[in-house]
Amino acid sequence: MIVGRGPSALAALLLLCCYTTHAAAADLADKLRDDSELSQSTAKSFKRLMPVRFYSLLEQNPVANATLSLRSCTIFVPTNEAFQRHKGPTHVLYHITTAAFSKDQLEKTVSSDMEGNPPLYITKSRNGDIYVNNARIIPSLSVELTNREGKRQVMHIIDEVLEPLTALPTAKTEINNLDALQFIQKADQLSVGDNKLRTYRSQLALMKKESLYNAPGAHTFLLPVDEGFKITTRSSLVDGKVIDGHVIPNTVIFTAASQHDEPKTSAAFEDQLKVTVSFFKQKDGKMYVKSNTIVGDAKHPEGVVLSEIVKANIPVKNGVIHLIRRPLMIIDTTVTQFLQDNGENGALRKFLEVIMDSGGAVLDGINNLSEVTILAPSNEAWNTSSIDNIVRDRKRMTDILNMHIIKERLNVEKIRQKNANMIAQVPTVNNRTFLYFNIIGEGADAKITVEGGGVNATILQADVAQTNGYVHIIDHVLGVPHTTVLGKLETDPMMSDTYRMGQFSNFNDQLNNTQRRYTFFVPRDKGWQKTELDYPSAHKKLFMRDFAYHSKYILERHLVIADHVFTMKDLAQMSLTTDNVVLPTFRDSLKMKVTEEAGRYVITWNYKKINVYRPDVECTNGIIHVIDYPLLEEKDIVVSGGSYMPESSICIMLANLIMITVAKFLN
Repeated sequence: MIVGRGPSALAALLLLCCYTTHAAAADLADKLRDDSELSQSTAKSFKRLMPVRFYSLLEQNPVANATLSLRSCTIFVPTNEAFQRHKGPTHVLYHITTAAFSKDQLEKTVSSDMEGNPPLYITKSRNGDIYVNNARIIPSLSVELTNREGKRQVMHIIDEVLEPLTALPTAKTEINNLDALQFIQKADQLSVGDNKLRTYRSQLALMKKESLYNAPGAHTFLLPVDEGFKITTRSSLVDGKVIDGHVIPNTVIFTAASQHDEPKTSAAFEDQLKVTVSFFKQKDGKMYVKSNTIVGDAKHPEGVVLSEIVKANIPVKNGVIHLIRRPLMIIDTTVTQFLQDNGENGALRKFLEVIMDSGGAVLDGINNLSEVTILAPSNEAWNTSSIDNIVRDRKRMTDILNMHIIKERLNVEKIRQKNANMIAQVPTVNNRTFLYFNIIGEGADAKITVEGGGVNATILQADVAQTNGYVHIIDHVLGVPHTTVLGKLETDPMMSDTYRMGQFSNFNDQLNNTQRRYTFFVPRDKGWQKTELDYPSAHKKLFMRDFAYHSKYILERHLVIADHVFTMKDLAQMSLTTDNVVLPTFRDSLKMKVTEEAGRYVITWNYKKINVYRPDVECTNGIIHVIDYPLLEEKDIVVSGGSYMPESSICIMLANLIMITVAKFLN
């Protein structure tokens, strides 16, 4: 029987023919030649997947040859590309199990034919992919047949070479199919690179937690290496509960099959202490694991701890082991120490580089704060050309870096509290600069965004806890605009009403023009909502397509077009020497006065005071000032008998009517 019959499956069948006896191979080859679906071009395209190297390994292994000739079996065959990536020896028998399993028949574990029969772990992901340990079975390339002895055999093509746990050549004792406890006890004799586990091993014995690691079943074990205990007092913090927090019971998680940022219950999950563990991968390919102490106690504070996986996917008899750079759950470093620890080849390497290149004063400032929260851009966030030009400007870069620093402990729970009735506004150490947090969605699917200096960023990793505050890793550098006025209007949840009005009136079309410089006074959504109370009928018509012309006219009043932008500081300075600052707009001019009151900017327009809610939101082609109320008055709008016009339009019509009347009189 051929599973996934077609050109690829038939070509895969040709591959398996090489493993059977000559007579059987010849018969199958005849059938293959008779199959019209296999064209020469198909064979060529499949050549890339042909694991030629695996043939030679099979031919050299008498046990594998005997199995293929005489027994039922399942064989997991790595592609040529998998061999090219693979370093080290290949254990052929670890790729064979002495029972035939189609993809649907694969259970959570199957025993390999390697000495000691170490298990292979099967993971079926939500999207339908099936993994053997850390290798994915390539869909449509699985083949089933019966050999000349009448035994059913199955082949699956996989994208990685399977790697069993092996001993060093210098090991004095035989090592086969160890459980996690035996792995810890014999780690110095195993092929795990330069990683040592002596500190964690001694704490495990001291806390008498050995039974957790030799428990039967299939679990995930996270073992911190000795490098993570450079802080001399850290090992004393590894108590029984911390050890529990390094085990995910009854679940085997290999990195390729892991669900990104999906919390798993650790063994430290009870009434008084609740710790989850999750995996995530950075764009540079590095894998991390994090603990999240949701409910803490006096010895185990709440918060997230990150740790890089230094050696992943080590299969053992009762699950899988990942060696990690530092222990989870333990919060014993300041924010400054965390940045330094994660600066050298870590998750925040580029952030620390920019801080040090700007003179290091920013780091000193962080170090002097008793309570601090850092919004730290990821390494990928710095990979934009717009940032390259700014990095050379130390003063501006210092201002931008300070925009990422908050002088208080601000975790997600506090952000939720601040965001209960409005978008949370939080001051930074940068004078007059505020950050605006917004929570989109609910529960586990909620996404937290932060806006600063015109840039919207999403928090990728929240609540990374330190002794004096928190670090939130974000996906953009704040204060370095990367979108136009239109792009900002479209994506900012505070400006959605203005964007919607501009869309149906075609006002927005101009806002992507990068050859112009705009200063746009944008009423926030709550400002438009206030007009609904003040002028209910007019407000309704402002958002109706039938009155798009008039909506456009009102918006044009808010848009200043010049050869440069006007910051709030500029406008306040200009207002010191005149009663009204005159700014050029699309149709006419905008007259206003800007003052500073109680640390906030206030616009006076037509004798009406309007607060500036968010000043100086930078964009690539201009600047936005978010205001608390539209530049709108009752006399602007006339609503009568189903008609609606701004006052200026009525004046134009009256003037035209007078001119027509005069012309008739003169004739």
